[in-house]
Amino acid sequence: MRVLGALAVLAACLAPGAGAATVAPGSSSPSAQLEALLRSRELWATIDLCNPADQPDYVGIRGSMPADKHAGDKMYMAFRLQYMDTTTKKWVDLASPKAPVYTYVGPSTSVRQGGRSFQLVPRTGKPAVMLRGVVSYEWRRGSKVLQSASRPTSAGHKSLAGADPAGYTASTCTMP
Repeated sequence: MRVLGALAVLAACLAPGAGAATVAPGSSSPSAQLEALLRSRELWATIDLCNPADQPDYVGIRGSMPADKHAGDKMYMAFRLQYMDTTTKKWVDLASPKAPVYTYVGPSTSVRQGGRSFQLVPRTGKPAVMLRGVVSYEWRRGSKVLQSASRPTSAGHKSLAGADPAGYTASTCTMP
């Protein structure tokens, strides 16, 4: 069995996808529209890659975020990988920077997806480790953050790119 050693983040994010926007129809106030983003079923995170045979020691996290439908607004995501500490029974960030690194995923005119893969360095003879992802989201107008949210990974989502095998979605990933 193996435990995770050093963590290396792949430099490239997966290309953002597109879809239909889902902001509360008929909402007239900007604050109601921003609050609707947090309730949208288009706001999710999933593990779409968990140590597949053709990409051993990789974990992929994908997120989806709804649009606020303002062409000048921009959407950003940040990705973290966490492991379950078996002593405290709490999720702990793996080699995470103090401040999240946000990646631009597109204008806020339609639903966007983005993702990141993490390569793990295994150590022989150690117990398996349970992992999950957390995606943080920001909707911005210029330098102002209009709304933000974070979601842990969950199963049952449709990843537009990067899933291996195709259609794979999970809340956690256990690495030997």
